[in-house]
Amino acid sequence: MAAARKPRLLFLLSGSIACYKACHAISRLVQAGIEVRTVVTPAALRFVGAATLEGLTGAPVFSDVWTEGRAMDHINLARWADLALVCPATANTLNRLAAGLADDPVGTLFLAWELKHKPWWVAPAMNQAMLAHPATQASLARLGAMNVRVLQPGTGALACGEQGEGRLIEPEQIVTEVLLALGPKIA
Repeated sequence: MAAARKPRLLFLLSGSIACYKACHAISRLVQAGIEVRTVVTPAALRFVGAATLEGLTGAPVFSDVWTEGRAMDHINLARWADLALVCPATANTLNRLAAGLADDPVGTLFLAWELKHKPWWVAPAMNQAMLAHPATQASLARLGAMNVRVLQPGTGALACGEQGEGRLIEPEQIVTEVLLALGPKIA
């Protein structure tokens, strides 16, 4: 009898200083038995390198829709994964997803994702004014109407030095939420 396969998580990172927290969550999820593949926007690569993500997951990073031999990654990864999590999800990324723009790996995957059949989550991380902006709030509402789950940001110290809502939720909470959705327990 074949062993059951590991749960599969597609972890998508956009350009925020909070990428360092995402790396911690990725490490803990892999340790917990989740098979993780990562996808990054060009801006995310300014905060964390592909080598770090590949080292954490043991899998190549999808970072460019035009890489030779990877033209179908957006379709293949959308079919492969059980759950997608955009973490950190910047205002730019949220607004682009809500508008259906697909000129980067995150956008192409979102449009290839079967929202009615598999969960797509976003974990916002940004300055409080950016989070409160009507465009961002409208995008969050639109994504919610598409069955996208928002992992609500925390309140506290922000990277800009201000205090307020918009802080990425803590890695332990991200891990807990994913494990509740996918099943395995942390060792």
